Amino acid sequence: MRIAVLSDVHGNLPALDAVLAAIEEDGVDLTVNLGDLLSGYVRPAATADRLIAAGLATVAGNHERQLLTLPPERQGMADRVTGELITDRHRRWLASLPATLSPRADILAFHGTPQDDLQYLLHTVDPRGGARDATEDEVRERLGDIRRYALLLCGHTHLPGSRRLPDGPLIVNPGSAGWPAYADDAPFPHVMEAGTPHARYAVVDDASGTWEVDFRQVAYDWEQAAALAEGFGRPDVAGALRTGRVAS
Repeated sequence: MRIAVLSDVHGNLPALDAVLAAIEEDGVDLTVNLGDLLSGYVRPAATADRLIAAGLATVAGNHERQLLTLPPERQGMADRVTGELITDRHRRWLASLPATLSPRADILAFHGTPQDDLQYLLHTVDPRGGARDATEDEVRERLGDIRRYALLLCGHTHLPGSRRLPDGPLIVNPGSAGWPAYADDAPFPHVMEAGTPHARYAVVDDASGTWEVDFRQVAYDWEQAAALAEGFGRPDVAGALRTGRVAS
């Protein structure tokens, strides 16, 4: 089976279109989208229309949950902006998305971890050192019982990466299709930076008898996306879209 995996589009329609065009050339059997779909500063409503039409196997991320369940005064700016732009049809679609998805018995897809859409799986944030690679014990603790699975698909960190657990599954994070760098203060201040502005996704297949991953990055008109972010009053996001870095 050959699967394309994308995550964290964040309303960046130009990036999404570039990724979907690349996937169309990949000859995959299935495309899985790992959440954080709309909340951003590019074209969130048009992104919703594109994703609904594409009909991808999709899980909800933390931003879908926050947008649908938190009052506006408790939402971050990206969710508030998106909530003002999307329609009731878009909201119904978001509400229909599951937190986890198993497209095959040995595959599990989710946003952060299987139990928590806000928790990083392959990274840990320390009080002083920022984000680092998670230890094997940390990863196993966050996963719980995953003995039935050979492939785990996660997003949320915006950073591409993989980990094969000894005698366990391959874990794949495709990185972010639409937002390559950000800063956060939870649970402690840290930055996540892909280092370039490309839209990212991954292709996994089991043709060799075990799951293998190929990470992809796609050029697109990130200047257009950055200009739209500036129009929302977010020069910081525009800078991240142009560079894949967080401005110091």
